[in-house]
Amino acid sequence: MRCVIAGFAFDLSRHGVLEAMKGIKPEPITGGSVVIGRRRYPVKQVGGILTRQDRRDFTADEVTRAMSRLGFTCRVSEDAPPPGLTRFQTASALPGTAAPA
Repeated sequence: MRCVIAGFAFDLSRHGVLEAMKGIKPEPITGGSVVIGRRRYPVKQVGGILTRQDRRDFTADEVTRAMSRLGFTCRVSEDAPPPGLTRFQTASALPGTAAPA
């Protein structure tokens, strides 16, 4: 399947992704993740290995979209706000209180 990541087109397949990630140890997950085989990998780690690009060159959303299209289970960051909230509602739900002026 042809996927565009960081402005470059890549021909990715489910089998190709499984082969590329075989033997790769998952890094600690701090954001979104992808389940490949029986392991959970950070989205940016997967994108870096598949594209051979610096992780700063692409977004996690681009890789998540590509992996979802290939049929992999993707999870968004546990820190992400629930969908459908406005910026004000999201800010109000954050822990802590505002500093006194």
